Amino acid sequence: MGHSHEHHHLAMKGRNLMIAIVLNIIITVAQVIGGIISGSLSLLSDALHNFSDVVSLIISYIADSYSKREASFNKTFGYKRAEIIAAFVNAASLLVIAIYLIVEAVERFFNPQTIESGLVIWLALIAIAANGFSVLLLRKNAKDNMNMRSAYLHLFTDMSASVAVLIGGLLMRYFGWYWVDSTLTVLIALYLIYMGYDLLKSSFKVLMLFTPDDINLKELRARISEDAAIKNVHHVHIWQLNEQEIHLEAHVDFYEDLSLSQFDRILDSMEFILKEEYGINHVNIQPEYQKDDAKDIIVQD
Repeated sequence: MGHSHEHHHLAMKGRNLMIAIVLNIIITVAQVIGGIISGSLSLLSDALHNFSDVVSLIISYIADSYSKREASFNKTFGYKRAEIIAAFVNAASLLVIAIYLIVEAVERFFNPQTIESGLVIWLALIAIAANGFSVLLLRKNAKDNMNMRSAYLHLFTDMSASVAVLIGGLLMRYFGWYWVDSTLTVLIALYLIYMGYDLLKSSFKVLMLFTPDDINLKELRARISEDAAIKNVHHVHIWQLNEQEIHLEAHVDFYEDLSLSQFDRILDSMEFILKEEYGINHVNIQPEYQKDDAKDIIVQD
């Protein structure tokens, strides 16, 4: 019964993601057509934002599907880094799009054009309704799944951007403030840069195997060296495989020539500390006794 419930839960999660993808594709196509017809740059910028989120949702859907696949002899980590690579590429393209929008908006600001505000208003309302429904679909799964939470946040920001476009459409319709279109485009583009740069930076750090920002390596070394049997912890590497998995490998020099059972007792204690205090869930320790090698905490391989 429990397995059946879990399978149903996973199926619902995938179904909800697919519904959100279809809705956002419809919104994107409608906004692109509406932006071209109405002449609204802010509507086109919101369409590009929606398109980037369609890509993000598809990545989340694929990652959700691939996460169920087991590792193999030639794929010992499986496909766990696929969404990190995709996030990096997606973030880089997001920055390029945002810069292009700013250039176009500045040019449009000095050469304002009449915009069909009625179409902008209706499309913004449709986008708010569709994104709001998508947000409700993913809200439950977003509480306990980082992948789904990322998709949820993208949709929530989409809804917020559409609210801004709606306000702009109303201001253009009732006050004739067509310059608002360019202003909103710049604001949306700056927000895309903010979100895109943060995603680019975090995915780059994971791809480059950097130590996670919240782990103090010197403090960690001192903490796991507290056992009286440990002489030195050196040649340490800490990296993220993806958002859920943090790996550590290190050489541990001992004062005495310990038995395997003694080493296992110390290893169990180290693994508990690393998991509970630092969130490291994959540990690989090389035990040493009077081995002639570099004892620095960081050793260039």
